[in-house]
Amino acid sequence: MPEHTPGPADSWWSNAVVYQIYPRSFADSDADGIGDLQGIIGRLDYLSQLGVDVLWLSPVYPSPHDDNGYDISDYQDIDPLFGTLADFDRLLAAVHDRGMKLVMDLVVNHTSDEHPWFTASRDGGPAGDKRDWYIWRPARDGMEPGTPGAEPNNWGSFFSGPAWTYDAASGEYYLHLFSRKQPDLNWENPEVRQAVHGMMRWWLERGVDGFRMDVINLISKTPGLPDGIVHEGARLGDGSPHYVCGPRIHEYLAEMHREVFEGHPRKLLTVGEMPGVTVEEAKLFTDPARREVDMVFQFEHVGLDQGPGGKFDVRPLKLTDLKASLGRWQTGLGETGWNSLYWNNHDQPRVVSRFGDDSPALRDRSAKLLATVLHLHRGTPYVYQGEELAMANFPFTSLGDFRDIESLNHYRDHKALGADGEHILDGLRHRSRDNARTPMQWDATEHAGFTTGTPWIAVNPDHKDVNAASQLADPDSVFHYYRRLIALRHTESALTHGDFHMVHPDHEQLYAFTRHDAAAGTELLVLANFGGADLTVDLPGGWEHSDILIANLPSTQPLTSPHTLRPWEARVHRRRTS
Repeated sequence: MPEHTPGPADSWWSNAVVYQIYPRSFADSDADGIGDLQGIIGRLDYLSQLGVDVLWLSPVYPSPHDDNGYDISDYQDIDPLFGTLADFDRLLAAVHDRGMKLVMDLVVNHTSDEHPWFTASRDGGPAGDKRDWYIWRPARDGMEPGTPGAEPNNWGSFFSGPAWTYDAASGEYYLHLFSRKQPDLNWENPEVRQAVHGMMRWWLERGVDGFRMDVINLISKTPGLPDGIVHEGARLGDGSPHYVCGPRIHEYLAEMHREVFEGHPRKLLTVGEMPGVTVEEAKLFTDPARREVDMVFQFEHVGLDQGPGGKFDVRPLKLTDLKASLGRWQTGLGETGWNSLYWNNHDQPRVVSRFGDDSPALRDRSAKLLATVLHLHRGTPYVYQGEELAMANFPFTSLGDFRDIESLNHYRDHKALGADGEHILDGLRHRSRDNARTPMQWDATEHAGFTTGTPWIAVNPDHKDVNAASQLADPDSVFHYYRRLIALRHTESALTHGDFHMVHPDHEQLYAFTRHDAAAGTELLVLANFGGADLTVDLPGGWEHSDILIANLPSTQPLTSPHTLRPWEARVHRRRTS
């Protein structure tokens, strides 16, 4: 037989499950209404019981919190809101004691405008030592600095408005793809890269187990920063062709791997969040031979229910679009590279409300179905806090309920353009990042056991029925279903080594696929009815005597064809192939 060449499926993280913690909303230990590190420590046994392997912390660094911590003012400390470095060390030790790993959020496309690097860059003026650590440009030729249209190019910010802010004191503009308080670092400057690498090594020496890299594929910009295309109905240009997977991105990531991770004695994890990345680019980023990152977060599947107006332009999801997208990524990274699997994170609304049915009768069932479909794909699953409880979107009633800068800016800008306020609010209700950021629902008490103070954002009123305490006591709960799915990742080789084949790809209600591990002689069939009505479908032959591996509804019915699936029913069958 030919010699086996190790690939991503042989890596320790191929059968692991990652759990994302948004510290501000997870558990508050000091009654100030904001979650903290001591609160996380107090809930580690819960996460250990769930069975996850890796914890990913959203940023806990010092920050003015213009973007809830993704605007960092010091990369090598802990924000007092969350605790101290000593608290962090205790958390890290407690995580390791339970056999789990801890991954930090790395945000290095931009810093806070209160970071000492930026204040030195701004206050030193055009001739200052750190001026070239950020991206500064004069006004367009012939334009008065600070006037509309004088920005160095026409790029729009992800958080509304131009991607440039004028600094009157130094007479130039600085680039910020996000908030004006999040100036972009200039990765063309080797001093910037060296400083980032040194910071990363500092955290690894402290004992962290890797990094999730925020919008890391935006760090390389096209030289000259050309104007972007102005799409119909837009006021600003789309600059993404000039910064999404820019000309030096592979060089930068290969250098980072070489300078920070190469030869490290511990098993680490590197995950690149990459908006706009293609399958072809992702194969390059995650090819082990290239030594860039272990896996990427892509956004294609979470943009399928958006209209031409962007994320707040809500459209119904077509299941065939979802299958085509996820299937393309499964096939594209099937031999080289690796997938990150997720429905939820701190930037996405709750999936049971988005792609499932969050009515009381079908909430648990559809949440289990969504989990089944996701975790049975090839890749590393990510669970976002509360997803394992089927936490749902918040019932926002007014603008005052929102906290997220992206949502508030969107409302302000579109209201100023004459849009109907209630229509704007409806988009925010469905898609605001605040849906993911309401406090973790630990029990049925006031504030859901998250805090004894006043929470920084309101707790979902459904916490009296949907909470961890009640689900831990119920063996048929969503929590225990997730626990069983996670256990499957650790024991079922077809989930890591098996190939992927979509069944009935053009069906509008059925999501079905197989995972075949030829070496182990096993094959899995995943069936999921994405709808509230019975569904009768034709099945591949040979499954009549298969075993049910996991299902969200009790059943002893053999898999004869045609087969009827109940509303939101999901089942996984296993058979021997040799």
